[in-house]
Amino acid sequence: MHDSLALLIDHWKADPHSTYNSWFLWEERLKNFRSIRRGIGEVVKDIEAGTFGNAYRGSTLETVVGSVAEQRQIFKGADHAFLWKPKLRIPDIYENADNQRAFARLLHACDCCDTAEAVIDAIQRIDAQQIKGLGPAVANLLYFIHPTLVLPFNTAIVKGYNAVTGSNVKLGRWDHYLSMREGAIRLNTQHRTRLSNDLGALAGLLFEIGSGRYQAPPLATDSARLQAWEADLAQVRAESAALQKQWAAERESDTTHTQIQGWLRDLGKALGFEVWIATNDRGRAYGDGQLGDGCTAELTRASTAGAESVRLIDVVWLEAGSGKVCAAFEVEHSTSIYSGIVRMLDLALGTTVGAGSTLFLVAPDSRRDDVQLQLRRPAFSRVSELGIRYLPYSQLQQHREAAARFGSGLKPMLEMSQLLR
Repeated sequence: MHDSLALLIDHWKADPHSTYNSWFLWEERLKNFRSIRRGIGEVVKDIEAGTFGNAYRGSTLETVVGSVAEQRQIFKGADHAFLWKPKLRIPDIYENADNQRAFARLLHACDCCDTAEAVIDAIQRIDAQQIKGLGPAVANLLYFIHPTLVLPFNTAIVKGYNAVTGSNVKLGRWDHYLSMREGAIRLNTQHRTRLSNDLGALAGLLFEIGSGRYQAPPLATDSARLQAWEADLAQVRAESAALQKQWAAERESDTTHTQIQGWLRDLGKALGFEVWIATNDRGRAYGDGQLGDGCTAELTRASTAGAESVRLIDVVWLEAGSGKVCAAFEVEHSTSIYSGIVRMLDLALGTTVGAGSTLFLVAPDSRRDDVQLQLRRPAFSRVSELGIRYLPYSQLQQHREAAARFGSGLKPMLEMSQLLR
């Protein structure tokens, strides 16, 4: 079958009307990659800002998916999976805000990563959400972010893959898609000199086989190839099960982190400060609303240098009216304490907002030694000058209500926290 497929590839490439010549070698193709990737970024921005809306028509998603669907015959109909189907209420990203944000996280994660492992992790995370109607058709968007890591997906490509490999990949399931991706990469590697590092070339061939334009080579050992595909599927499912356990621990960590941010938000307001919540956390669910409810929308005194890092500081208390930073808090539940200190240094040394402010690392009591160890690193030799303080969870939990009722200014926080030398 290997030699037969090689002959088919050569014949396909020589055909002036094949997808290889009409689309893969199309001069506009690379331009489309850039514009589609920019469009995906706009979709993420709209969802994060809460301005995406609840309809496909007229959205930034319609614009970017429409651009994909215009990619010659191979992507015709790519928009069907994203069209709202009212009777089925799918795909469920127009009426469910949590699902919409999960979709944005998938797109953003893939846009920011550069490894196959990170892409697969993002896909398996969205699969775990079980969002109705949001299946492997999304791979057509991800392909334009990572053409060497993601295989395009549609009915014809799946049919072509099954015909060539003897597999039994089914539509609409992410685990089946991931198993197909593994097999396709092996197939592409076997014929790399004839195909391309860009998986679009192989996808074009599979598309034309699946749509009936070309006949798949005869399969000599159907059972062996089916077993290989089943092994791929079993491996994908085993990895997914392991990741489910990991994500459960991460969700518990996120919940605790958000809870601490909420305590600091409410305490800051009670003590008369304006409160800033990290830009990437404002939309987190907290109480009956969101973590960013009632908080200031900008750090008015942030300078350009280090400003992006400062905006990711978990909680900042500002003097009402003036915008002067009075206190900043980095909550380090289970993540790297190092990164929290770096953001504190950016605040104090890289911007104008740190003068006279008090900086706090908020962490579980069990991480006291970790905090102290990091503060002693030679790279943080100036930390002692900044007076970064350690605030244990237990002290915040025990004293926050009394501080809110009877405290004033930063005095309660100084009493709860400690300097570590």
